[in-house]
Amino acid sequence: MELFEVMTTAGAIREYVDVPNSDEVLYEILNSARFAPSGGNRQPWRVLVVKDPELKRQVRELYSHGWKEYMAHVKKGLVPFAPTNDGKWEGPAIDLDEAASMDFPNQYANHLDESPVLLVLLARLPDLACLDNGLDRQSIVGGGSVYPFGHNILLAARSLGLGGVMTTVICRREPEMKIVFDIPKEFAIAGLITLGTPKKFLTKLARRPVEEFAFVDKFGGVPFTVH
Repeated sequence: MELFEVMTTAGAIREYVDVPNSDEVLYEILNSARFAPSGGNRQPWRVLVVKDPELKRQVRELYSHGWKEYMAHVKKGLVPFAPTNDGKWEGPAIDLDEAASMDFPNQYANHLDESPVLLVLLARLPDLACLDNGLDRQSIVGGGSVYPFGHNILLAARSLGLGGVMTTVICRREPEMKIVFDIPKEFAIAGLITLGTPKKFLTKLARRPVEEFAFVDKFGGVPFTVH
């Protein structure tokens, strides 16, 4: 599949047909994704390929807890856990205990353990060059050495006729996930990736046009466009 077609049709796919994917295909995906860029070429990512049904079930349960917290924010019109106070996060904007008792049915969360491929994406913290540490705002730069790899997984999967999604909801339960998978303390959970043969491909993705996010010379200046 041609590169630009892959890039413009790799939407978030959360529903899969009940067909297992081969280890050979997954290996091909990971083997291609590993060429993603990272700071100092340190390649801080690690991947857990979760196959055991009981481990998948535990991931589903932990994900569901994080999903409740996510949706409790959305219900109040908030961006979940966003650093809203001058770029800083100063604590939950909702009652987390109350969120745990709420019910937010979700097809993806309820059937997460049935995903043909379930990957836990890890980042080795000492390998992340976080050059925005010390600024008076939320740090984000370190993810630049991990998420291109995660996105490469999704692009490689799309090129092979599969679909998937990367979600960070599971990060809300990092301590429990570390216990379940014996993850060393120097690693952080960067996200969860599921892959499979889509029930339906999304080929018309809704995205803002270039003119709405690219400016010439100054923020909010003349939109970048071609005539």
